[in-house]
Amino acid sequence: MKALYSDGTVQESEDGLRILRHTASHVLAQAVQRLYPGTKLAIGPAIDDGFYYDFDKEGGFSPEDLEKIEAEMKKIVKENLKLETFTMPRAEAIEFLRSKGEDYKVELVEDLPEDSVISFYKQGEFTDLCAGPHIMYTKGVKAFKLLSLAGAYWRGDEKNKMLSRIYGTAFESKEALDAYLNMLEEAKKRDHRRLGKELGLFTMMEEGPGFPFFLPKGMVLKNTLISYWRELHEREDYKEISTPLIMNQSLWHQSGHWDHYKDNMYTTVIDDDIFCIKPMNCPGSVLVFRSDTHSYKELPLRLGELGIVHRHERSGTLHGLMRVRCFTQDDAHIYMTEDQITDEIKGVVRLIDEVYSKFGFKYHVELSTRPEDSMGSDEDWERATNGLIGALESAGLEYVVNEGDGAFYGPKIDFHLEDSIGRTWQCGTIQLDFQMPQRFDITYVGADGEKHRPVMAHRVIFGSIERFIGILIEHFAGRFPTWLAPVQVKVLSVSEKSFAYASDVAAKLKAAGVRVELDNRDEKIGYKIREAQLEKVPYMLILGEKESEDGTIVAVRSRDRGDLGAVGTDDFIAQVLAEIADRA
Repeated sequence: MKALYSDGTVQESEDGLRILRHTASHVLAQAVQRLYPGTKLAIGPAIDDGFYYDFDKEGGFSPEDLEKIEAEMKKIVKENLKLETFTMPRAEAIEFLRSKGEDYKVELVEDLPEDSVISFYKQGEFTDLCAGPHIMYTKGVKAFKLLSLAGAYWRGDEKNKMLSRIYGTAFESKEALDAYLNMLEEAKKRDHRRLGKELGLFTMMEEGPGFPFFLPKGMVLKNTLISYWRELHEREDYKEISTPLIMNQSLWHQSGHWDHYKDNMYTTVIDDDIFCIKPMNCPGSVLVFRSDTHSYKELPLRLGELGIVHRHERSGTLHGLMRVRCFTQDDAHIYMTEDQITDEIKGVVRLIDEVYSKFGFKYHVELSTRPEDSMGSDEDWERATNGLIGALESAGLEYVVNEGDGAFYGPKIDFHLEDSIGRTWQCGTIQLDFQMPQRFDITYVGADGEKHRPVMAHRVIFGSIERFIGILIEHFAGRFPTWLAPVQVKVLSVSEKSFAYASDVAAKLKAAGVRVELDNRDEKIGYKIREAQLEKVPYMLILGEKESEDGTIVAVRSRDRGDLGAVGTDDFIAQVLAEIADRA
């Protein structure tokens, strides 16, 4: 879209929508202070899907307040106020903000160097601390909607005061806004937390906040994904390992995780020593590699691990299976020579493409470069980054660069998949690491008989199996393809006269390897069918006197295609087995 900047220029900009949303957050803050004088302002950025603003208001806000605020925002837009910028020296800015009672803004400015020049934006009677840029007039904020309320600690620190956060979104047109709001409604219907409960897949309990409990049907789904993962990795010559859940703190100092990740790690004391519950699998994998002598003839060595990891997430960020404190990571670590990087990364890209295509996901690729909080030399980072770029270009993959978002030990390729209603999720990743092989002094014996340092690649495909299941629930709206469905066929007897035949058919399906449930309850068939539909079972077999007397046929009803009529029992079983085998 075109962005109208506060200096009066109009430019084509990928950031145009973000600039529009940033301006909308200022309109929101102005509306709040008009309606509720004395409310203090915290921060109000644009985010991927909209914007938010954090406020310190006695008593907080109610859903009814959002309607009043939105109405006031519309008035401000109609007033067509000009956004004007001005600056002050740091000391003068602090006094100005203090005079307005904006304690949070004062704290932000006090954190800046003394020689800083502080910028502000003004629209009508409202002034806000802001670096900009903005659109030029408030009339440009036409298509917006306030969405929800939440609590948020000042600066994300649980020791600080809880503020009131108002979320909203804005678009360049009403049509785009309506499309987004329709997507949100569809997302509510697909919410994996609700469907997970209705379909008996998983539950969350107060005894374990952030630690999901998988129910029997959910375990069938999880184990089916794991079986698929193992089949692919055996084909691709990965060797599966398992490393301990708890390891000594000294390991995490050596790996660098303690310095860069300790706030997210759980610890315990064993025999007077501090041990850590692993947040990542890679140090364990390195120890496995180091436990033996390796020749260049063994490389690349691909070690896979379905490792359970624990990470401390703040309670306010927990969200069903999407953000948990314990999950299974489908990890693999590839040990290779530098000249094997391109082929190995291309192989991982091919594998990720195969998996995502199987589930019907489109995806885009980002290359994330060195972050500020990193370890290693400039030379190592340059070699690692160039290695990933070379692999991406050799594979013919388009990508965008995400500056400064790499792992602390190396650059990475991230795969962002798109679900059936257009949302994106970051799942797969490939990280190239020159640091950990050095820190653990791992080597292989080269053709020259000398020791050499391998390069290490970290990669996941599902990412977190738990989170991937949450994505799949919402992607398919609980209507899993037959190969994934916890119950693939439900056998429904029409009356007592067909109980015996229904039992025989169910037994035959089970013996063939089909996941089947038998419903021989003394209930009306319409009730049984409705229940099976709510359970989203791919196939129902409705067996009455006719099918029972024949003894070789079943009446088939498909979840997706409706009534399919009478089919030979053996033919139906063969059809379902083929569908499962093909993972169609």
